[in-house]
Amino acid sequence: MIKWRGAEILRGAVRGPTMTYGLIAACCLLFMVSPVSGLNPAYGTGDAILSAQSDYFARWGVIPAELMTGRPHALLTPLTALFVHGGWLHLLGNMLFLYVFGAMTEERLGWAEFALFYLVAGYVALLGYAVANAGSDQTLVGASGAISAVLGAFLYLFPRARVTSVFPFLLFLPLRFPAWIVLVFWFALQWLAIRSASAGPGVAYLAHLVGFGVGFLYAWARFGGADRVKRRKPVKTAGPAATEGESQP
Repeated sequence: MIKWRGAEILRGAVRGPTMTYGLIAACCLLFMVSPVSGLNPAYGTGDAILSAQSDYFARWGVIPAELMTGRPHALLTPLTALFVHGGWLHLLGNMLFLYVFGAMTEERLGWAEFALFYLVAGYVALLGYAVANAGSDQTLVGASGAISAVLGAFLYLFPRARVTSVFPFLLFLPLRFPAWIVLVFWFALQWLAIRSASAGPGVAYLAHLVGFGVGFLYAWARFGGADRVKRRKPVKTAGPAATEGESQP
């Protein structure tokens, strides 16, 4: 986990990563009332609930072949799919990553910009996957594209932050590493998974990579690029210039 001290947002009116928590709450609530969770008796059991799950994914998930037709409903699915998950492990894994990496990213961006960044980057990630698999009828759901964008932004903004990670090949021992090592390792795993994947869309590793790249580039343009432009501008002073501290992204 990351040591996070909390930050004043909404110009000091609200404390903490409220948008991160709001997104987690929305995903969890929608999952629990959906037919996928198995907690809603309205969907019945057996074949009835399986049919309901299939209809649920088809209605709110991304189907690349349909998205490429440009129909209005299909164009909205990259947004709705961000709040749909395929099972408990899928949900909990995504929410854990959002909880760990979303708070500090939201602190830096602010809640409104973070929300817009999350939705737009998630949309682009799922769209990128759909374009690469334009003929696929397999449904794609989950927030991993948007969360991957959060990881990319976090890598640029907080490369020296330390996170506690668990790796299977290290006997699941909890070890603390700099965030950049963990995230670069994660990115490499996604890339290797794409190259070794069998025929067919399968797990949307490509959406993860697209989201990660979008998030990193956005943070670079938003902070690093702006800082460089600012440093290049000549500054007129009436007297000796005050010494500026090093600007960190």
